[in-house]
Amino acid sequence: MKENWIQQAADALWESAQTTIPIEPISGEYRELGIPDAYAIQLQNIQRRLEDGRVITGKKIGLTSKPVQEMLGVDQPDFGHLLDDMEAVDGVIQRDRLVKPRVEGEIAFVLKDDVQGPDATVEEVLAATEYVSAAIEIVDSRIRDWKIGIVDTVADNASSALYVLGDKKVDPNTIDLTTVKMDLYQNGEFINSGTGAAVLGNPAYCVAWLANALWDYGVILKKGEVILSGALSAMVFAESGDTFVAEFDMLGSASIRFE
Repeated sequence: MKENWIQQAADALWESAQTTIPIEPISGEYRELGIPDAYAIQLQNIQRRLEDGRVITGKKIGLTSKPVQEMLGVDQPDFGHLLDDMEAVDGVIQRDRLVKPRVEGEIAFVLKDDVQGPDATVEEVLAATEYVSAAIEIVDSRIRDWKIGIVDTVADNASSALYVLGDKKVDPNTIDLTTVKMDLYQNGEFINSGTGAAVLGNPAYCVAWLANALWDYGVILKKGEVILSGALSAMVFAESGDTFVAEFDMLGSASIRFE
């Protein structure tokens, strides 16, 4: 029975991603599905995208703040996949591609060496990182009105959609990532701020956590991959015409525009 539910949930999320028509929560429709089942759903749709010619270019980490974990009743982050069609290289987002997008400022890691579990450390992550940069992630939920639990967001590729990286590239060993401050602006107006310490105390710890979590699935973080380490502040809804800038001390800025 579970295999049927996993297939049905994957099909529903796939259809929603194509049509931008949201669906009801998976956690309500299939109450017996757990987190491992949700990852099975996620991986099934990632495989579909690979079969369509897409390429995995990195990973994202979500649920890195304690308030969000408590809201969803979990005690751990989650992860999703980044693919080559998810980077908004020119910083322009077509709003009609998305269901109900939100914007987050994050620190991105770009790897020069593989990182693998099950015992990856912060030190190993820093040694394996070519550079860190400012980033904006556009998260989106195929679940209606963001009424999500942990199963819903994991199944939905950790609610990921698109991302953009800033131009400045910084050696993470030359700065204290925990104290990097980010200010998020929407249409020129200050919205919120956060520091690297907001993501489980240290963005590099989040990347180490990811390497260790992926080990259970036989996956490693690979040289050249982009790793989005988690939101430094609260998500902000976005609509057509909105412009967002995430300004980081030490890391420069990243910006996007919705059309």
